[in-house]
Amino acid sequence: MTQSSAEVFDLGYQHYEGPREGRMRARKALWTNGVRTALGLGRSTRAKILPLLLFAAVMTPAVVFVLIASVASDLGVSEEVPGPADYYRIVSILLLLFSAIIAPELLCPDRRDRVLHLYLVRPLTSDDYVAGRWLAFFTITLALVYSGQIVLFVGSAIAASQPMDYLRDNWLDAPRFLAAGLAVAAFTTTIPLAVSAFTTRRAFAAGFVIGLFIISQVTGGILTECDHEQDSSADESCEPLTGDLAKWFGLINVTGAPIYVSDLIFDEENGEQPYKSVAEHPKAIPIAWYLILTVAPGAVLLWRYRRISV
Repeated sequence: MTQSSAEVFDLGYQHYEGPREGRMRARKALWTNGVRTALGLGRSTRAKILPLLLFAAVMTPAVVFVLIASVASDLGVSEEVPGPADYYRIVSILLLLFSAIIAPELLCPDRRDRVLHLYLVRPLTSDDYVAGRWLAFFTITLALVYSGQIVLFVGSAIAASQPMDYLRDNWLDAPRFLAAGLAVAAFTTTIPLAVSAFTTRRAFAAGFVIGLFIISQVTGGILTECDHEQDSSADESCEPLTGDLAKWFGLINVTGAPIYVSDLIFDEENGEQPYKSVAEHPKAIPIAWYLILTVAPGAVLLWRYRRISV
């Protein structure tokens, strides 16, 4: 028998004596990593292009609306100019399309690289993982919609001939756009993440979500389209082709769910189809439909990751 030549070296390893922050520190780290991943921080320049384009896309309508308000004020035009509700009608569609591309970055790579269980060996549960990723993307989306609304609100006040009068007459827009922004951001965050939980391919998740939004919007528009041959008057008074069923077919348009809620918060009517048809319902129905389309995918997302972690 040969004698072993193994040796033991004292490299000075010591026990960690610092503060042990536990589960909350792990949650915070997961949230921070999610924010950085979605924004492309710490990655290549190409990864930062899409978030920058998203920021430019959601800020452009706000700047344009402020310019319109400024020109109207200089010309003394008393006609109504686009406001916070109009901003959300435009931005919600942009957010849905961009979120379909960005959201899979938070979930798909971890499962494709098989590192999910490495997160769970720390004091984290699958619910913590999902909540951290969801909150990271929700934070970004909420910051985007709020930044645009703040620019619109402050810019409109400055552009007004009497800024203090504008603030006194429109101060309720602030709590309204805060509440509507929460509704838009929660909806925009949940569906793309729920879809991403079922594939490791980011392109598949993005394609499915974009297809869902486009197909539902086109289908809802067709089924609630006005019958111009029957009634040649203005669009506001024409009858839909599907008659009384149009108010139900309008709900097929998934992208309209946060807009319904936003319009209710701002107490404004949307004259476009299928939003006009859906407005014929009692207020509780569009709100309930929004909650179904937001809560149900969130529950599916939690269920999916609880099964993966088993």
